[in-house]
Amino acid sequence: MSLVTKPAPDFQAKAVLADGSIVENFRLSGFQGKYVVLFFYPMDFTFVCPTEILAFNDQLDEFKKRNVEVIGVSVDNPHVHWAWRETTVEKGGIGRIGYPLVADLSKKIARDYGVLLNEEVALRGLFLIDRKGIVRHELVNDLPLGRSIDEAIRMVDALQTFEEFGEVCPANFRKGSTTMKADHEGVSVYLSARK
Repeated sequence: MSLVTKPAPDFQAKAVLADGSIVENFRLSGFQGKYVVLFFYPMDFTFVCPTEILAFNDQLDEFKKRNVEVIGVSVDNPHVHWAWRETTVEKGGIGRIGYPLVADLSKKIARDYGVLLNEEVALRGLFLIDRKGIVRHELVNDLPLGRSIDEAIRMVDALQTFEEFGEVCPANFRKGSTTMKADHEGVSVYLSARK
């Protein structure tokens, strides 16, 4: 069942922050007023997962420019998250990434978001949450299929364009490209590009 248009399930969990500290009470609701890209991945010290985590980190400045917080979640404990951050990429780690990793040991967060697979690990779920805490986009991939971080940014741009101008974004919309709006007779018309 899709969460799109519904409030994002709140959670409180242990997490490793960008500065390497471990906190006991990391809350999604603490990000009200910001956009959030919440993504799930199966497990630390695996194969596809670090490619996604590092790709999100490589694009972190683009998310920050858009007032977006990136948050990763897996069923690992926070000490494993911390150890993975402290391991260099060359040795199978992710290094000191600039966003938090949440520890979902109980698997409740993955369950609440509908991405828990066989009560073991999370599928590759991604949820774009708006400033009011509403899920506006979700994408769920099977374990072997890595995500496109560029697509996540594109969806943020589409949502923010819609919120700013009230115009809808056609297929393959990119920031600054043509938007659409229904005219007084309900016919879609293309509008000029938005910067």
